[in-house]
Amino acid sequence: MHHPTRRSALASLAAIAAAPAFAQSYPSRPISLLVPWAPGGSTDILARIVALHLHQSMGQPVIIENRTGASGNIGTLAAARAAPDGYTLLFNTMSVHTMNHALFATMPFDGVKDFSPVTLLAYVTNTMVVHPSVPANTLAEFIAYAKANPGKIAYASSGPGSTNHLCAALLEKMAGIEMLHVPYRGGAPAVADTVAGQCQLFFTAGTQSLPHVQAGRLKLLALTEGKRSALLPDVPIVAETVPGYEMTVWYGAFGPAGMPGEIVARLNGEIARALFIPDVKKRMADIAVEVAASTPEELGVRMRADADKWGGIIKGLGIPPI
Repeated sequence: MHHPTRRSALASLAAIAAAPAFAQSYPSRPISLLVPWAPGGSTDILARIVALHLHQSMGQPVIIENRTGASGNIGTLAAARAAPDGYTLLFNTMSVHTMNHALFATMPFDGVKDFSPVTLLAYVTNTMVVHPSVPANTLAEFIAYAKANPGKIAYASSGPGSTNHLCAALLEKMAGIEMLHVPYRGGAPAVADTVAGQCQLFFTAGTQSLPHVQAGRLKLLALTEGKRSALLPDVPIVAETVPGYEMTVWYGAFGPAGMPGEIVARLNGEIARALFIPDVKKRMADIAVEVAASTPEELGVRMRADADKWGGIIKGLGIPPI
């Protein structure tokens, strides 16, 4: 469920005014903003837009550091190990904090306990797309086709345990169908081979899929969120055909565990202010990302709930840790 972003944003702005004087003097030097994903992705784009506005509003440079690898674990670990003084921040996808603990046999950090939640940042429009050769224009038709052709539909993913993989594996289980998993080394080759017809199905962020949908190279059947997207209100969600199905992909801002509450409140308000600038909202909507906001406490509750939820789902799907 999406939190009421307007109310949360107003609460965040009120927190700035209530913060003690020492928080008002923060920051006094540049801030590092870690992004554990490659440049050019939607997390990175969002981080760079927000960093520019934070520089303008807080008077110090905000320096983006892309530290990639291990499904987000490398950059996230660097944030967990940093001093909790507000000078190292992390913009991250929910998968690292709520799924990786169930996907890796050993983890170098606790995705919930080792971080100070700052604010929810955005929701990613997560799409279910198929190659035009698939004789289905609705999810119900796709499921009927899959049941009539067990094992013949190949679905792409950016690797075992990725959100692409989990979306398809969950659909298999809940819809009672059997498909072939084809993992790739990243989302770009996965979407390329789906466009080429090497695979027939791909679950992925609209950032990757919607340009191909608009060009007629892929068909958009559904979105995976718990309710219809404000960005694509005419597109059904999977749960309208498969009740109970949901994969809501969100981004959050974090600091290391133990950050002073006053600093968290200051950052929460400043980031919310940046996200809801009309130009920022539009730029993110253009890449199928819906900006959001929350209190730190709301994000903390969401992290814990999703970690429990996805830990159970991944175990139930029988996906072995690596």
